[in-house]
Amino acid sequence: MQIAPLFALPTKSDLNLVIVRQQKTHYFGFKLHAVCDKNAVIHSFDLTPANVHDVNYLKNVKYSLSNCELIGDKGCISVDYQSDLFNQSQIKLSVPARKNQPAKTRLSKIKQRKRKRIETLFFQFKGQFSMNTNFAKTFDGLTARILAKITALAMIQYLNLFVFNRNINNIKINIC
Repeated sequence: MQIAPLFALPTKSDLNLVIVRQQKTHYFGFKLHAVCDKNAVIHSFDLTPANVHDVNYLKNVKYSLSNCELIGDKGCISVDYQSDLFNQSQIKLSVPARKNQPAKTRLSKIKQRKRKRIETLFFQFKGQFSMNTNFAKTFDGLTARILAKITALAMIQYLNLFVFNRNINNIKINIC
C-alpha cells in the first residue's frame, strides 16, 4: 500500500544555502506557509525557499482546497491571483488593504479577529517552539525538526480541546 504525502517538501537544491565563512557555518533560508482553520488549527503547510514570494504558495493551494474562504496577508493582494483562485477552485481570498491603496476594502471585524488569532498562534509557535532557531546539520534534519514541532503543536491543541477541556490555543500551559 502506498501512502501519498500531504505536502511536498523542497529538495536540498531548492533552498537557499547561505554560507558564513567567518564562522565556518551555513544555514538554510526557508519560509513556512500554512493553511489554518478559524480555530488556528494547521491543516496543510509547505516549505519554500526564502527568496520565493508568498503569492507563489497560492498556486498550490488551489489544487488542494475548494469552495472556501482564505484570509491572507498583504503579500497576497494581487487581483489576478484572487480571480484565478475563485475561477478555478471557488476560493475567496480576503486580504487587508495596504495603507497606500486608493480603494481601501477593510476586513470585517470577525475576519480581523480570526486573522489575529492565527497571527497570535504563529507568534507563540515561533516563541514556544523556537521555529526561527533550528540547529539542524542537514536538510533532512531541518525538515524533521519542523515536522516534529508542527506535530507537537497539533497534539497540544488536541489535548487542550478534547482531554483537558481548555482553550484550544493555550499552548503555554503545562499538559501534566
